[in-house]
Amino acid sequence: MVFIVIAILCFLLQMIAPWWVIIVVAFATCGIIGKTGKIAFWQSFFAIFLLWIGYSLFKSLPNDNLLAGRVAVMTGVKIWWILLLVTGLISGLVAGISGYCGYHFRMAMLAKKTDDKIA
Repeated sequence: MVFIVIAILCFLLQMIAPWWVIIVVAFATCGIIGKTGKIAFWQSFFAIFLLWIGYSLFKSLPNDNLLAGRVAVMTGVKIWWILLLVTGLISGLVAGISGYCGYHFRMAMLAKKTDDKIA
């Protein structure tokens, strides 16, 4: 469920918002419906990893990977598909950490709420 929500929201929001909207979406989604920290991290990671790799391929393949190849050479990677993989890994890691933080933020707020009731 987390995977689908993050993938769809990020796909739609990245058409009008900057790239870092993935951080907000992963944090909020995992903060609301995340089951465990492990699930929050990995589902956020794979949702964005697959979304960015898929979208990059969708944009890159029709133009024969011309821009991706030039950017790869410019950054010193030299191979366009490695650049796409690195981009997917970095974006997935950003989303995963954000989802993990969102889940633990919710847990901290729930713990604080129960502490307030006890005191």
